[in-house]
Amino acid sequence: MELLHTSREALLLLISGDAELWQIVWVSLKVSIAALLLISPIAISAGYLLATQRFPGRRMIIVTVQALFAFPTVVVGLVLYMLLSRQGLFGSLNLLFTQTAMMIGQMLIAAPILIAFTLSAVQGSDVRIRETAMVLGAGRLRTALTVLREVRFGVMAAAFNGFGRVISEVGCALMVGGNIAGMTRNMPTAIALETSKGEFAQGVALGIVLMVLALGVNFAMSWAQGAGEQLR
Repeated sequence: MELLHTSREALLLLISGDAELWQIVWVSLKVSIAALLLISPIAISAGYLLATQRFPGRRMIIVTVQALFAFPTVVVGLVLYMLLSRQGLFGSLNLLFTQTAMMIGQMLIAAPILIAFTLSAVQGSDVRIRETAMVLGAGRLRTALTVLREVRFGVMAAAFNGFGRVISEVGCALMVGGNIAGMTRNMPTAIALETSKGEFAQGVALGIVLMVLALGVNFAMSWAQGAGEQLR
């Protein structure tokens, strides 16, 4: 009975357009999408360069990126907290407990995923694409854009996977965001807070939103991977 009552209250919160709940959802989407948009060009470029260039230390960088792929987000938050705190290297910027700090944390979390997926996609592409572009006189930028266009579904899968990772992480967001109501409280941190208080309705409602987003991301990623396979 308690579970049914809580579920009914959660659905009512979603349907009624509860301002506090949807504010939390908005903060989550705003921070995660902004972080992904900011880091994607840099990370995708890095993945392309690692796949196409040979230089000393390349293998070590690839191994490091792959290791960071599953790095605990709370450790990322701890390092960032130390850098942004008053005694930290960047303490004078006053970024701690702001949405900007959360974005930086999520950019650091998403970067290895975007780099690794792009690296894999470019390495798996037909080498003749790059060679043909260069023979036809395309410059480095044009050649890179041509190759990335051919592997666009792999790059899209990278973006979907990165979004799924950052939208649901709690450790880093809690440490550098502070879970401040109306400012830095996002879905994962709000779920943790409401559950600890014994207020399960809002936590369940936010959990439903997260699950819908997770399913949407997985469907989109499956579609991207399937579309990529069909073009081969």
